Amino acid sequence: MVVFITGISSGFGLETARLLSNEGHIVYGTVRRSVEPLPNVHYFNVDVRNKEAIENAVAQIVEKEGRIDVLVNNAGMGIGGPLEFASEEEVRLQMDTNFMGLVHCVDAVLPHMRKQGSGKIIALSSIGGLMGLPFQGFYSASKFAIEGYCEALRLETKSLGIKVVVLRPGDFSTGFTGSRKKAENQAALQAYPIYKTAIEKVEHDENGGLKPIVLARKISQIIRKGNPRNGYVVASFEQKLSVLLKHILPAKWFARILASYYRV
Repeated sequence: MVVFITGISSGFGLETARLLSNEGHIVYGTVRRSVEPLPNVHYFNVDVRNKEAIENAVAQIVEKEGRIDVLVNNAGMGIGGPLEFASEEEVRLQMDTNFMGLVHCVDAVLPHMRKQGSGKIIALSSIGGLMGLPFQGFYSASKFAIEGYCEALRLETKSLGIKVVVLRPGDFSTGFTGSRKKAENQAALQAYPIYKTAIEKVEHDENGGLKPIVLARKISQIIRKGNPRNGYVVASFEQKLSVLLKHILPAKWFARILASYYRV
């Protein structure tokens, strides 16, 4: 299959590109910096926020391969800190990368998938797209947006032979932790002294999380499935349990559990 993956310089994207290429798929991916190229993987140096660049990349894939079977929308970033102190520039960066990047990619591939009468769109959300995480509020907002967008997209494309699958990773040990943009100004730290403890808990869990190959294998399985589920939570047992509790407990009860966990 011809697979287009965004954000393959590290983490989920890198491991997914490596695995799918080794399995014999034709893999194209985007990066924003120079990287050591993987064998048999084709690279585009583009930013998903650039709609025209994404359209050009997809057009080149289709011109060369004649089709595009799978979009894996992986590219993303995170900002951490009190919602009150996030700058408009940071919020736009968060939403434009995580959400509008997905929109740009889907807009580019859909005409070709419609013409083929087939295709899979795999979008990376997060457990943070199912529950608002303290001091990662705009990250959660971007993932909530992906959830709603994909729910609607799934219904709109159901009759076209296109499958839309949302992946919700829990804590994984990737470069995402180190690249998170964190609030460090004194005003934020003084106004929200609980922030430091909460973000340390977040990063501790991420650094001790699952390896990205786990998610890459799940993506490989989804690509092979004729009728995949609408969504998958890829996480530890405890985090899968937290998703279940979110659905079955009264909102105030679950909020207390989340507050206690993050020590806020």
